[in-house]
Amino acid sequence: MLQMASCGFGWLALRGLVGQQSQAAAAPSLIARPPRLTARARRVIFLCMAGGPAQLDTFDFKPQTGTKKHPGSVFKFQQHGDSGGWVSELLPETAKHIDKLCVLKGMYADTGNHAQSFLQLHTGEKLRPSPSMGSWVAYGLGTENQNLPGFISLNAAKPSVYSSAFLPPIYEGTPIGLNSEDMSKATIANITGEHLPLAAKRRQLNLVQEMNRAHLAQRAEDTALEGVIQSLELGFRMQAAAPGLLDISTESKATLERYRVGFTKTTGTCHASDFGRQCLLARRFAEAGVRFIEVHHGSWDQHTDHRRDLTANCFATDAPIAALLEDLDQRGLLDDTLVVWGGEFGRPGLTPEDGKDSTGHGVRGFTFWLAGGGIQRGLSYGRTDDTGAQAVDGKIHFRDLHATILHQLGLNHDELKFTHGGRVSRLTGVEGGRVVREILA
Repeated sequence: MLQMASCGFGWLALRGLVGQQSQAAAAPSLIARPPRLTARARRVIFLCMAGGPAQLDTFDFKPQTGTKKHPGSVFKFQQHGDSGGWVSELLPETAKHIDKLCVLKGMYADTGNHAQSFLQLHTGEKLRPSPSMGSWVAYGLGTENQNLPGFISLNAAKPSVYSSAFLPPIYEGTPIGLNSEDMSKATIANITGEHLPLAAKRRQLNLVQEMNRAHLAQRAEDTALEGVIQSLELGFRMQAAAPGLLDISTESKATLERYRVGFTKTTGTCHASDFGRQCLLARRFAEAGVRFIEVHHGSWDQHTDHRRDLTANCFATDAPIAALLEDLDQRGLLDDTLVVWGGEFGRPGLTPEDGKDSTGHGVRGFTFWLAGGGIQRGLSYGRTDDTGAQAVDGKIHFRDLHATILHQLGLNHDELKFTHGGRVSRLTGVEGGRVVREILA
């Protein structure tokens, strides 16, 4: 009616008012938001093992049959804890915490290509650029600490791992690398720097933001620009909060030794991809209120020298992961922190009949484990066939894993969505996912 009357001026005025209200409601923000569902977890630590860990020689024990067609697990296994969970001899420290873990042995994915499956693990999509699950979590819940991002990615190999894609940039993961010159500290690009006093930096930012907001006033529907404005403010606040968290020199010698910070078996020295430091930083960021922390270790891509390289990878990650689980539990954080371990797929065992010390890609069945965050402890869920190559029971797709992670955080995966280019997008995609209620405590 307003569009037809008085040359449409009333309709234009109403459209402007509604647009302003809609923009105010949709303005991107990292302010902590209450979950829609009952939340069992407040944060996630994702231990990403890039390259595909071999399940038969880590957590999915398959006794050798003596036939070339089924070589089975080539390392020794033993049952541990009250749950009697099977763990490889390569993971003696993690084995001590088996009663804290829920081992998922029926995982499967869609493709055996590293790049596509790695992208699907992180974003739910194999081909299209899409927001990482950490970005979706920040979008849904914000952050508990307004001086820190909602999503931090440690030692990330690719921007797609922490990209917010079409979500506003305020939900982008903040990548943190390790400083190869000073091994006692990690770095965040463009955060540190003493070229100006803090008060002068504040005045400089105020001038830039005044121009940005004037520009935003002429672009009322540009939520991406609003996200940039908030990102600049967050970056300023991080200059005060982040350096102290990144400096682990305040940790005790005993703590650094438990996390194996700065130690390698061969040289006894630290290196740029020090996994122990990443796990220790993950604990510190979790304590500080960051919603989603991703830690990376690679490569688990053992096409050759399976025994040698798997032994090295397990040695590098075993003690730091055990220390992280121990600290989270002792500090009362494990109950509301969901820890996730796994890679883009697995490996079904040594290549049959060729006698080589190599493994291929196993996309039809592999292993993840979860701990804390309202997940059952000491549970082994799902099963692969006798060769360990295919999930036959308790099958869980990446979409189901994503749905379950969001559910434990109090988010409905069907309702957590964003409209972009006329298309409604979700982490679990158009196919949707299933919350794996069988593993919930």
